[in-house]
Amino acid sequence: MNVSRMRLSELHTGERAIILRHHNKKAFRKRLMEMGFIPGEEILVVKNAPLKDPVEYRILNYDVTLRRSEAAEIEVEPLKTTARTRRRAAGGQCRRDLDESECRRYGASLCEERCEGRGGGGCRQGRSDRIKVAFVGNPNSGKTSLFNMASGAHEHVGNYSGVTVEAKYATYRQGRFTFDLIDLPGAYSVSSYSPEEKYISRYLTGKDKPDVIINVVDATNLERHLYMTTQLLETDIPVVVALNMWDEMEASESSLDIKGLSKLIGMPLCPTNGRTGMGVRSLFAQVIGIYQNRSQSHRVVDVRYSQDVEAAIKVVRDKINDRAPQLPQELQELRPRYIAVKLLEEDEGMQEAIAAVPVAGNLINAAAAVQIKLYESQTGNDIQHDITNGRYGFVRGALQETYRTDYDSITEKNRKIDHVLTHKIWGFPIFIAVIFLMFQLTFSLGQYPMEWIENGVAWLGQQVGVMMSDGMLKDLVVDGIIAGVGGVLVFLPNIVILYLCLAIIEDTGYMARAAFIMDRLMHLIGLHGKSFIPLVMGFGCNVPAVMSTRTIENRNNRLVTMLIIPFMSCSAKLPVYLLLAGAFFPNHAGVVLFALYFTGILIAILSALLFKRHFNTDKETPFVMELPPYRIPTVKSVLLHMWERSKQYLQKMGSVILVASIAIWALSYFPNVHSLDVERQEELLAQHIEEVSEVEAADFVQMEREHQLNMLQQEYSLIGRIGHAIEPVFRWHGYDWRMSVSLLTGVAAKEIVVSTMGVLFTGNDDAEAALSHKLQMATYPDGTKILDPAIAFSFMVFVLIYIPCISTAIAIGRESGSNKYALFSVAYSIAIGWLLGLAVTQIGHLLMI
Repeated sequence: MNVSRMRLSELHTGERAIILRHHNKKAFRKRLMEMGFIPGEEILVVKNAPLKDPVEYRILNYDVTLRRSEAAEIEVEPLKTTARTRRRAAGGQCRRDLDESECRRYGASLCEERCEGRGGGGCRQGRSDRIKVAFVGNPNSGKTSLFNMASGAHEHVGNYSGVTVEAKYATYRQGRFTFDLIDLPGAYSVSSYSPEEKYISRYLTGKDKPDVIINVVDATNLERHLYMTTQLLETDIPVVVALNMWDEMEASESSLDIKGLSKLIGMPLCPTNGRTGMGVRSLFAQVIGIYQNRSQSHRVVDVRYSQDVEAAIKVVRDKINDRAPQLPQELQELRPRYIAVKLLEEDEGMQEAIAAVPVAGNLINAAAAVQIKLYESQTGNDIQHDITNGRYGFVRGALQETYRTDYDSITEKNRKIDHVLTHKIWGFPIFIAVIFLMFQLTFSLGQYPMEWIENGVAWLGQQVGVMMSDGMLKDLVVDGIIAGVGGVLVFLPNIVILYLCLAIIEDTGYMARAAFIMDRLMHLIGLHGKSFIPLVMGFGCNVPAVMSTRTIENRNNRLVTMLIIPFMSCSAKLPVYLLLAGAFFPNHAGVVLFALYFTGILIAILSALLFKRHFNTDKETPFVMELPPYRIPTVKSVLLHMWERSKQYLQKMGSVILVASIAIWALSYFPNVHSLDVERQEELLAQHIEEVSEVEAADFVQMEREHQLNMLQQEYSLIGRIGHAIEPVFRWHGYDWRMSVSLLTGVAAKEIVVSTMGVLFTGNDDAEAALSHKLQMATYPDGTKILDPAIAFSFMVFVLIYIPCISTAIAIGRESGSNKYALFSVAYSIAIGWLLGLAVTQIGHLLMI
């Protein structure tokens, strides 16, 4: 190797280089090039993660991370800082490794065609007033924010990739037009490297494809974001480009000739701001114009590749034209040129669509033959490499005379913040402090409104009890509905604060930095850095966290991640922690809360180490992830996210928890001891005295008759019999039959654990007393406390680990493609929870002696 050449991994922080060539595997090489790692491009080493791996690089004026092992496969030529000349405008110069003629060849050669009436490009005069519009864009382009602003939908918006993992639908009206909006997952290209990209590709080429595409791009970094635009050009579906984050563009020292750029790329451009709604009406006016074929800026424009690439495309295109009648209707509606380019790129989605038609299946072999024999053997180049180069050349050529920007003014703020938050020494302590502060705030700030709601629920139960006459209906309302649902409602403030903190962490862009500093640790346990984001999302709710594992390309890493997500303590378990921590650890509730979450993380790590041998996750998966710019989250976005999650909690109380509370009350009410005649009551009381110890019998005899009947009712009822049947399973844990029953009912949803305890412990004390007070005072007949700190902590640990809720188990089965993984998750978590809960009780009592 030339002495002036070296590998990217050998560069030090602050050094720059020119990319020369890739030695990565073909699929990952294509992904890197789509993200801007193209030969001739300048790259800067920004910094190492606190554990030295991965490394943050800046290319095409955005920040992206790579592991050292992947950077070692990229050959570069170092640049001397004093000798380099930095580009002030995107596309301003030829690439370093191309001569002037080659630069012109790869530049923005445009081919205009007339309206051909095929696919999505035909004339549309007289079309209906209902328009199907798909939102497509890179992660962190503000696509979902713009979608929400336009439609009023309440999809979660986070400042990191992978938030939207499936299509979202909404409706928008403007004038006489109704728009059916589809928010597609964020992706870097319309290819099939990742699950979300394959989803987009299939949607845009399927039977139900949109009438118009809104391509959302970051106006502060057009050079990279317009790469996807060049792919959308080839689909022949009309495209309107939303120049989002226009406020940041205007605030920087940048300028853009919108009309000039629109003319060059053949599609309308509209400045927008998804945070404020600026430009939304103009954007959809452009959609109407292009849909009705009235847009002056809409033309069919092709990216013109090098002469050799165009020759290869023509050969494959001619073969597709010959087989056109044999193709299904949705493929016939696509431009043959688009299909040809996709086959030459070895796009999996297009190959699968073609392979499904036996008579047309040899098109794949024909494209492979052209790629190898006609192109690679004659040119010595990789055609995928040259196609990607051609697209970036098109973008550079179009931006050369229309776009001027100084990226330093845009990125300087990020550099200063990153210097602190991802510091090699302070990065981890800051991360741990952020998580600890989140849990501490959840308890401390939520304590006051929690007490207000708790007193309100007790007052409501008392007032309803006074107003209603004695009977089954009164017992149902007071002891079933109010005690059950109200026992969970009191924790709503804590849930709200937790979601508020998570929303702020996500929307600021810190979540991606957390994945960056945690990748090395994740890699040690056989997981990918991208696994960290679903795991953190699991603190809110396990179900969307399991769904978000779709962004992990490697199937084995994806399976291990979704199997350990249930150990991330979701918000549904928080009411149990707050109840018992507040009752038995009042002075250290925040510390206990942090310890529980940390225990869940530790169990997840140990489980991942165990699973990685079975799933062979030692095979390294490339780690490439964009580090989005820091942004101040809008109050509206944060409150919207917080409300949507809190609304789900309230809806669950009005449905699942309400039904469960009524069912638990019914099981505890029937058969009813109070409805029996006095003779039968005396018989059951005498039988109970004979079955208990002498001390318990003596205490029982001294109780008032009503209290005796209440205690007898709990054991005589159906739920009492169930509880006593399963109580031996938890005898060594110290859990009484009511705690055992609450664990059983908590299988449906973890909030039901609290509502079950609220119903079952009602008869032991004054109805007005708080549930936490009832648990503190609850005793066995011999006067022994039912719960002490050791048992309370053991119970919380068991709730933390044991069986995920039904919704999470179903999600694991669906996302893994097999119910055996859902069943394994259930069995494994129960076993670990039982053993660890037992250990905590026994060790705790030894320490308390």
